[in-house]
Amino acid sequence: MKNLLLWTTGLVYGLACTATVSLAQAPAKKAVVPRPTGAGKTLTMSKSALQNKIKGGWAGQTIGVTYGGPMEFKYNGTMIQEYQPILWYDGYLKKTMTGDQGLYDDIYMDLTFVEVFDKEGLDAPITSFAKAYANAGYALWHANQAGRYNILHGIQPPQSGHWLNNPHADCIDYQIEADFAGLMSPGMPNAASAVSDKIGHIMNYGDGWYGGVYIGALYTLAFTSDNIPYIVEEALKTIPKQSKYHQCISDVIRWHKQYPNDWKQTWFEVQKKWTSDLGCPDGVFKPYDIDATVNSAYVVIGLLYGGGDFTKTLNISTRCGQDADCNPSSAGGILGTILGYDKIPAYWKQGLADVEGLEFKYTTTSLSKVYDIGFKQALQMVERNGGKVSGDQVTIKVQEPTPVKFEESFAGHFPVSKISVNKPLTDEYTFDFDGIGFVLRGETAKWAAKSDYVLKMEMTLDGKAPEVIELPTAFTTRRLELCWKYQLPKGKHTVRLKLLNPSPDYPCNLGEAFIYSDKPVTELAVK
Repeated sequence: MKNLLLWTTGLVYGLACTATVSLAQAPAKKAVVPRPTGAGKTLTMSKSALQNKIKGGWAGQTIGVTYGGPMEFKYNGTMIQEYQPILWYDGYLKKTMTGDQGLYDDIYMDLTFVEVFDKEGLDAPITSFAKAYANAGYALWHANQAGRYNILHGIQPPQSGHWLNNPHADCIDYQIEADFAGLMSPGMPNAASAVSDKIGHIMNYGDGWYGGVYIGALYTLAFTSDNIPYIVEEALKTIPKQSKYHQCISDVIRWHKQYPNDWKQTWFEVQKKWTSDLGCPDGVFKPYDIDATVNSAYVVIGLLYGGGDFTKTLNISTRCGQDADCNPSSAGGILGTILGYDKIPAYWKQGLADVEGLEFKYTTTSLSKVYDIGFKQALQMVERNGGKVSGDQVTIKVQEPTPVKFEESFAGHFPVSKISVNKPLTDEYTFDFDGIGFVLRGETAKWAAKSDYVLKMEMTLDGKAPEVIELPTAFTTRRLELCWKYQLPKGKHTVRLKLLNPSPDYPCNLGEAFIYSDKPVTELAVK
């Protein structure tokens, strides 16, 4: 198997060495698992069966993120064609986990919260999670970094994730970190939603938060059934129907039924309808989608069209493109939970035993350790939510999924234009715009920069009292966007920026300003 490249051809997924690999990849016969749906239903399993599923979830997401890692945001607005090989071989897991540790933000972000629960118990306050995440040594991006900056500057959860304080509120961040919430809540989607309500609002809001709620619910239901269409539809009950997120995933379910043998057709339908990013400054006006809605759609496409086959599921969720490591990580973790660790095909577990004892960077936890910690936390959650642990038997009081509260980011805001500034701010800069909001990109920190120096920028909007904004020059504490304002009165506005403590050693570079109106540009053009 060493140095074998993974290929896909048409809808029949195989490998270059098909005779050998087909046996490793052949899906095991599905065990019939009860599908409890109503209030008062219970599910009983042995402790070993429960732990096997928890192990499968952690192992599956680790395999998935490793497999998709080289494809991350290399294919934006396009799928990855079958002739493009994706590497997998014995030893690849160890090579990646020791040589590209930053790839595993899907795991070490989860583990940050797992470790807080382990140290402080199920009632750990939100401040403990926020502090652990904000002060961790790892680099962050998008909603995670914006939330970190907010916390370090006194804006605490849930306001740290709110779209008025976080232009990345709808990004994928909590979606890729919510696995732990589902794995610690077997059969209990509402319990997972409660965990997500607390932790997911540290960095996300609205559809961005829903991504984590939904992924968490998928994990919880993966303990109760091996019927993937059922799991996908049942988990969606946790999301309010009026949300764009619910509508998008509902569309994917409907298109799967309409085109049951053609995942690419469903991909095209998603591309046509759901790829207009309103918030993320990295994705507006570009074919770059890191929002939770679209990437969740790719996870669901992988699960539905994968049909319980681990290889198909990873391939499809990866080849949908965009966040092509996080999506197979989510899909692989959910399917790994359904199958259980023992039934993940041997081909995909090659080399896994060699890395299970390695601590993930920035944590004190390895896969082997989280297998045990996750199991312990799951037992605690079962008992807390009306279940019972007796001897070797675990009886789960299965929950009927109920929708979380409705939230919407960037409501009534539509990006209509941009102003290309692209110059250093050495003293003052002023720009005018016509609309209801703006976001100004820029940077004060270079990759891996470590510095205690904090630039201070004065922003004056329409001649009102100025706001002083702190701009750290260290990469881990940087402010992603220099400044922004939403929900302004419709009309003309003037923004004046003044650098209060310029330094030749720490430049403040202005980028592009994105302008928002209350109507899409097509409607404005008609008038």
